[in-house]
Amino acid sequence: MRTAHVLATLVTSSVLSLAFAAPAQAASIDYVALGDSYSSGVGAPGQSGSCLRSNSSYAAVWAARNSPASFQFLACSGAKTDDVLNSQVPAIKSGADLVSITIGGNDAGFAPTVITCLTSSDSACAAKVAEGKAYVANTLPGKLDKTYQAIRAKAPDARVVVLSYPQIFNTSSLLCEMSIAKRRSLNSGADTLDAMIKQRAEAAGFVYSDVRDEFAGHGVCSSRPYLNGLTLVPPQNSYHPNSSGYTNGYLPALSGSVG
Repeated sequence: MRTAHVLATLVTSSVLSLAFAAPAQAASIDYVALGDSYSSGVGAPGQSGSCLRSNSSYAAVWAARNSPASFQFLACSGAKTDDVLNSQVPAIKSGADLVSITIGGNDAGFAPTVITCLTSSDSACAAKVAEGKAYVANTLPGKLDKTYQAIRAKAPDARVVVLSYPQIFNTSSLLCEMSIAKRRSLNSGADTLDAMIKQRAEAAGFVYSDVRDEFAGHGVCSSRPYLNGLTLVPPQNSYHPNSSGYTNGYLPALSGSVG
């Protein structure tokens, strides 16, 4: 009986240690969330302010669950690399331990590309995606490098997690708001963008976290989508993660990369 009691005590102590280890560790972390609408939480409920930040974003949910020492929510809807450089990075407080970011989609023309694909032919959609791919290949690398260098200079000791973008569409469903050809074109554009983000993030010594695995099977027109389709009210939610996308897609990708 004494042996059983000792074992039970050890098991209980171990469970308690595991239960409190993560919050205790996070309590010493100063966390900063940078980036665009995919980091501010557009597509989820409760968006507010000119940057459309939501407490359902992956960044806000991670902070709520882990209680870091401080949390700066600087991500802003519509942000491009220049906005991160000029407005967000200068606002980072000294001593940041963890930085997360999604950036590059707006530089590459995310919104106008989606609009073209919604309103034009398959060939026009493919041409617009090809235009974005050319930008990603020729112009975006330098912009990403400059942005990442600025983040490192402002937060020299931080672990920086660069998150990718998901493939927006499920391509197995025959019935959808866009043709299969358009969906494949847009997904191909996301893959090209993610490949460049990965390359430049790793070159900067940052942690790259790919969310496409988490979103696989949950694109627009799937049975359990993690992203909104075309949304009229509010229109900005269109083709952005919904609450499930932030909680089941982006959050695990960040949590698994915090270290």
